[in-house]
Amino acid sequence: MRKAFVAMALSVVAVPLGMAVAQSAGLPQNIAAAVADPSRPASDSSTDANRKPGETLAFAGVKPGMVVGEFYPGGGYFTRMLSDVVGPKGHVYAIENSRWHSSFVADQALLADGKMSNVSVEAAAFGTVRFAQPLDIAWVTQNYHDLKIAQYGVVDTAAFNRGVFNALKPGGVFMVLDHEAPAGTDVAAITKLHRIEKAQVIREVTAAGFKLQAEGTFLHRDSDDHTLPIFDKKVQGQTDQYALRFVKPRR
Repeated sequence: MRKAFVAMALSVVAVPLGMAVAQSAGLPQNIAAAVADPSRPASDSSTDANRKPGETLAFAGVKPGMVVGEFYPGGGYFTRMLSDVVGPKGHVYAIENSRWHSSFVADQALLADGKMSNVSVEAAAFGTVRFAQPLDIAWVTQNYHDLKIAQYGVVDTAAFNRGVFNALKPGGVFMVLDHEAPAGTDVAAITKLHRIEKAQVIREVTAAGFKLQAEGTFLHRDSDDHTLPIFDKKVQGQTDQYALRFVKPRR
């Protein structure tokens, strides 16, 4: 689950074959405003230097009026900002793993005051893909690797990715951000380390029909050699991470 994040300078590079480069200088005004929203809990904003939320939102291409499907919000760190950015004409549909009861309770607390009327939250079996509208963006941060961990719920990852593909509008984006793992990391090692190889994510997601559009390296950290679990105090909050922007072809 998404408990370890890194602090590093913004650096977004294009992937091969002419794939797009994410914006690296400055943030859109609405995204900067969402990050600076004074209503965000201090427990969230105090981790921004490590988590780079503005760069993450900008890389994914979140804009006003969009419909976003957020997998596993874990209390709503990104949900609040997604809500601000998509605004009253957009909507955020959040799906939590029904086995993560405390996370779902925290997710529901987001909506208690009625101010986030453009957010819906439901708990469902892990790997469920179910949204009321076609999506502009599907979003999973720090949790794609969890889909491989049976104790959270047995998930057919290929079916999950196909479900995401079908849930998106043509041209829609699937944004995956996770912790890098050593080459050859198997399911047992994913379960131990809470990491997954970038190459594996690319293989699996593109097999569902997506095209890899861009890679963001704004959470890259050379000092992490990928061998320790993400909750190990030696690397917690300082792991090497990648962001991948996949697109559903229009035709």
